[in-house]
Parts: sequence; structure tokens; C-alpha cells
Amino acid sequence: MTNVIGKNTDRLSWAQELYERAIFNNDTEALAISDIELDRVEADLALARGRVIHVRFLADRTNEDPRELELFERAADLYHQLGDGRAEGEALFWVGIVHQVVRGDNLASMPFYERAHGLAIEAGDRLTQSYVVRHFGFAEMAAGQLDDARQHFEESVRLRREIGLRPGVAAGLLALADCAFQAERPEEARKYIEEARSVAEECGAHGILRWILESEQEMA
Repeated sequence: MTNVIGKNTDRLSWAQELYERAIFNNDTEALAISDIELDRVEADLALARGRVIHVRFLADRTNEDPRELELFERAADLYHQLGDGRAEGEALFWVGIVHQVVRGDNLASMPFYERAHGLAIEAGDRLTQSYVVRHFGFAEMAAGQLDDARQHFEESVRLRREIGLRPGVAAGLLALADCAFQAERPEEARKYIEEARSVAEECGAHGILRWILESEQEMA
């Protein structure tokens, strides 16, 4: 996040310089460049603000804030216009999250996840890939397709191990535990739970540890 803020501060300063070139030096090309830089700032801000709204939703899971979907859609549209496939894929993933997590509509989320997955693969963005396949898994688990769900959760964990996202690994192992429990494989579920707890404790992922405790209570 700090890196994004720093880049956008630079873009705003550059946009100011371009404005001065346009108004004082009659540099019309500077206006077009300025539009691109400001579109990037707007897209980054929309994506960041949408994520903050989503975290607030997760705190109580009651009322949807309509701005969330609007912000993610705006970000995706701007990134598309900018030709930034990696960022567009990330924003489309979040559009899918609104449909699946906020609105409980797995079917509506799928086109956005599928497009996000394709763009992430093209861009070599393993982080977004790991999130998308994880949520493929949740949709499949909800539909009772537990073998397919397990395969997607395993792929998500593999990708997260590769990029060193330790809290994400712990969350992925917990999803595998929940999947195994639903498949009536309690020993396997306990194995994943213990590994998830170990990873979460090592990296200080206290939020994941809370999820683990909640899952253990549900499995008891």
C-alpha cells in the first residue's frame, strides 16, 4: 500500500507539471498524458477504497455498501482503458467477490473470476491467481463438488507457498480442512488444521488463528 501511495504521489506531481506545460507552454500533448496519469490514480484509489469497504462488510456481514461494487467496476474499467491487464484482473476478482461473498451469488461471480484468472495468468500474477482459484473452490464446495474444490484449494496453497504468502498459506490450509471435514474425513481435516495453526503462529497471522478457532468449534 505504501508503494502505491508513493507512486500516486509521483503521478499527481507529474500531472501538475503537465498542467503547467499545457497552460504556460501551449503543450497540448501534455493534456493527454495528464489524463492517463490521473486515470491511473483514480483506478488505484477506487480499488483501495473498495477493499476498505469490503473489510468493513466482513466485520458484521449485514448491510451491503453499494459503493463497493461501483468502485471495483470503475477500477476495472479504467485499468482496461489503460491497457493494464494485471491490475484489471485484480479489480475483476474483487467484482466477483462482491457477487459471491457480499451477495451470496456464486453463479454471478464466475464470469468475473474466469476473466480475472485469464488476465492473471497472462500477466504472471500468481497472487491474484491464488485468490481466484481459492474462490473457485468455495463455489464448488457450496455446490457439493468437494473433489474439485479440494484441487482448487491445493492449487491456491501451492501458489501462495511459491510467492511466500505465509498468512495466505494458513488460510488455504484452513479451507482444505473445512473441505475435508465436509467430505467426512475428520483425520485429514485435523491434519490441515494443525498445519494451518502452525503456519499462522509462525507468521503472526492472528486473524487466521481466530478463523481456525471458529472452524474447530464448528467441527467439534
